[in-house]
Amino acid sequence: MTSISVLKQRENQIYQKGNQPFKMECETKSLAGAVSQRACVFCGSRVVLYPIADALHLIHGPIGCASYTWDIRGAQSSGPELHRMSFSTDLSETDIIYGGEKKLKKALLELIEKYSPKAAFIYCTCIVGIIGDDVDAICRQVEDQTGIPVIAVHSEGFKGTKKDGYKAACDALFSLIERNKAPRVTLPDSINILGEFNIGGETWIIKKYYESMGVKVVSVITGDGRVEEVQQARNAALNVVQCSGSVIHLAKQMEKDYGIPYIRVSYFGIEDTSDALYQVAVFFDKNPEILKKTQDMIRKEVQAIVPRLETMKKDLEGKKAAIYVGGAFKAFSMIKALKTLGMEVVLAGSQTGTQEDYEVLRQMCNEGTVILDDSNPLELAKYSVEKDADLFIGGVKERPIAYKMGIGFCDHNHERKIPLVGFEGMVNFAKEVHGTVTSPVWDLVPRRQKPAGKEGAI
Repeated sequence: MTSISVLKQRENQIYQKGNQPFKMECETKSLAGAVSQRACVFCGSRVVLYPIADALHLIHGPIGCASYTWDIRGAQSSGPELHRMSFSTDLSETDIIYGGEKKLKKALLELIEKYSPKAAFIYCTCIVGIIGDDVDAICRQVEDQTGIPVIAVHSEGFKGTKKDGYKAACDALFSLIERNKAPRVTLPDSINILGEFNIGGETWIIKKYYESMGVKVVSVITGDGRVEEVQQARNAALNVVQCSGSVIHLAKQMEKDYGIPYIRVSYFGIEDTSDALYQVAVFFDKNPEILKKTQDMIRKEVQAIVPRLETMKKDLEGKKAAIYVGGAFKAFSMIKALKTLGMEVVLAGSQTGTQEDYEVLRQMCNEGTVILDDSNPLELAKYSVEKDADLFIGGVKERPIAYKMGIGFCDHNHERKIPLVGFEGMVNFAKEVHGTVTSPVWDLVPRRQKPAGKEGAI
């Protein structure tokens, strides 16, 4: 095959580290026809909110939107599992002509009576924004009638991208928190964990670390979440923000209205997990016992896993990886984790990175590394093969790309069932990477059977 070309309008969103000045166009709408890997606004809001396990999640729109269910992106719960059920008002052509407000109200009242949720979130989809249903008015009516919080999530798809859905979700969460009218009391040595969604049980690992340190977790927003715990979030002394792209708007709003400061952290890899826990310990410096417990715990955890990582590193030394993630903050941690395993990152990209994020990526990456913003399948395929990547790390939409190119794949996003955070998560990650990269099947793919002189062509 001949080499794949890049759309001219996309050239400013691609940068290869070298001698040329760094300039990266980002935070723009996706180019029409480029087949962006980004998801829609509704998708972004659903990702953030649906792990609240005792809430009702109702999609106001055509049935197709309801295909984005728990089974596409799981979130584990230690208790109720109402969030696993996908409800839709199933708007038809008739509803679109005459309006869907009556149907929405009827559906809400029936579902609340049957399932007794602690709150209800109503997701507005594209068509609802176009026909002008007054969803807020219906929510107020049903809230008055049932006595539970009923909150509209304004995630109409035409508003923008998945990132705008994050903001819509944050607005809904803040509205839920504001419904707590009890006096605010700041709890000593307490935190909220923001941006952790418990896809593979990560919430429980992180909470265990903080409990060992002597830090109280008031709420997790939103992994293994409960409505009452979310409403108590305003009583924490500190917001610890992971996956900052999804919940940074909420953290800033809580700092403005409640005076709760926030820090940005990552729990992926030895280096960033340790740094996250130390940052929290240092914040509570009036209690020196927290720092001492943190030091002891980290030392014990690291000593337990390093020998296992070193064994796998011998096989992975010098191997090349391509990574494409939603938020660039994830990429920072992943590059460090792969370096711990002796691997080199030859491609790094994100869907929602900022100019500052890409500058950090440029500094972290080696010469020749390709950095991408809001990429598409053709670009990911092109650069993965040209850079001779041995591994592609991404989400469900990147999996087919990697396999078609004859490249091993590791899921860091939607479909995985094992936790990748913390110290034990680093071992899980290393085992998956090692098993994938060293599999003999990749020696048999056509890409590894290139005729002499054809390197780089696909």
